Amino acid sequence: MNPPISFGRFFLPGPTEVPLDLFDAMRRPVVGHRSAEVSGLVERMQPSVSRLFRSSRPAYLSTSSATGMMEAAITNLTRRRVLCLTNGSFSKRFHAIAEATGRPADALEAEWGEPNLPERLHDALSAAPGRYDLVTVVHSESSTGVLNPLEELAEVVHEFDDVLIAVDTVSSLAGAPVETDEWGLDFVLTGSQKAVALPPGLALAVASERALARAREVEHRGFYFDILKFEKNLERWQTPNTPAVSLFFALERQLERMMEEGMEARWERHDSMARRTYEWVDDTAARTGQPWHVLAPEGYRSPCVTVIMLPDGLTGPDVVSRALERGYTVAAGYGPLKQESFRIGHMGEHTLDELEALLAVLDDVL
Repeated sequence: MNPPISFGRFFLPGPTEVPLDLFDAMRRPVVGHRSAEVSGLVERMQPSVSRLFRSSRPAYLSTSSATGMMEAAITNLTRRRVLCLTNGSFSKRFHAIAEATGRPADALEAEWGEPNLPERLHDALSAAPGRYDLVTVVHSESSTGVLNPLEELAEVVHEFDDVLIAVDTVSSLAGAPVETDEWGLDFVLTGSQKAVALPPGLALAVASERALARAREVEHRGFYFDILKFEKNLERWQTPNTPAVSLFFALERQLERMMEEGMEARWERHDSMARRTYEWVDDTAARTGQPWHVLAPEGYRSPCVTVIMLPDGLTGPDVVSRALERGYTVAAGYGPLKQESFRIGHMGEHTLDELEALLAVLDDVL
């Protein structure tokens, strides 16, 4: 396997920097998507993708953004009403999708920068027995840098018969522990462009047997994102619709890299980068006497993206432009946090040394 090739200067919270050897893989000649070659490719990748999700279930591969699989969760898995746990922009997207597809939905809101807590979820489900049959949650909310307590939230859902849990792991899978089978998650989706470190345009998901049973009860599942079609086509190691085969070639190469590193080692690398970022924020606050701080509270911080609140007189766009002058890309805050914060995406194939180089530049320009 080729070693990772990275410039180490692209620290967006998505899309993340892509090792150049993956573009080499994508330059392979296009082949027919119904060919034996593609079926063999999908079959070969399945064991590694299942290890990525920590699941015994096969994975669906969709050449769409992860939003497509968010829509699949809504349209396939609810017959009554969805309870959407929201604490940032991307968790709100689940609620917006439900409304757009005509599915009744309620939002259980936490403040931006705060986690969705299991106690509040338990209270909401207990207060309305039988009202909900699906709970949605974003594991790592990249608009706020909050890591929601997924295992504990799933435990609450399991206390209520006939309620499923669907999880967006777009900025956590491959960078933070996600135990699909052990935690009893019913539908887990991700995108290619964050901790998986591929170009955008590929979504992956796994569905539990409970999710498949639910989908069989739902009449109008849609067309493109009907998970029963994905399930049926996997019998032939195919996809229901024409895939971007070139992204499959890149995924195969990247899976080799991730399996070689090992999931536990990958999680630890991401955690080390996150902890170093928090230290840098604290050191900057102490050195300057200014109220720099990490938005997410301790114990609920994503290892993949950090939102850093700025002192008066400095804006998120200021930080972005100053870093860019030095050849480094970071992101301004998202939505209502754009002016008062900036975001560092420390995920994918980045290393601690590359992060240190970014932090040194930020020290200089700020």
